[in-house]
Amino acid sequence: MSYAVKAMPRPRSLTAEGIAAAALAVLDRHGTGGLTMRAVAQELGVSTMGLYRYVTDREELEGLVVELVLGAVDPAPPADGTWQERIAALVERVRAAVGAHPAVVPLTMTHRHRSPAILRWSESVAGLLTEAGTDDRQRVVALRGLLAYVIGAIQLEHLGPLAGAGTVAIAGLDPAEFPNLRATAQAARRVPADEEFRGGLALLLAGIGRRGAAT
Repeated sequence: MSYAVKAMPRPRSLTAEGIAAAALAVLDRHGTGGLTMRAVAQELGVSTMGLYRYVTDREELEGLVVELVLGAVDPAPPADGTWQERIAALVERVRAAVGAHPAVVPLTMTHRHRSPAILRWSESVAGLLTEAGTDDRQRVVALRGLLAYVIGAIQLEHLGPLAGAGTVAIAGLDPAEFPNLRATAQAARRVPADEEFRGGLALLLAGIGRRGAAT
């Protein structure tokens, strides 16, 4: 009796874009704690060892996700407007991209010095800060301050919004012990997310402008 030799299926070919998209889907559903090589391999329908043929480790996987999200952000500043308005436009682009995938926020800080997308965005912001008249040391502080604001504000918007339970709890504090905090929280419930984000950014940019003008 003769037996036919069954052809073995060829290993599935993966692309960096496909791996990044699968990793982002896992991240959106399960957060950073759920972003593992095994989970992404399952999302792709391949073995974990098969994924290791394309990605070295979780760190590289995280980098692919960051680049997928922030790679869609146009790093070129608007041609018109004041330097404050142009920086604000760049910041809003990051907010829109990252806000759609808030779980990626912690990864942006970890990979900020290796991500081409973040570096291109930061280069544009640094150029506008130079245009604003900041010196080298002021530009360092201003750029890091803007990065910290963007990342922190996005986290607050999605993890601790003004309309959330935390604000409600603070608004109910004992007025004898926390009169100012209670009144602030009560007012905060009426502040929309856009007003909070843009108002804080405007204050930061105004402070940068005053420092630059003082030199």
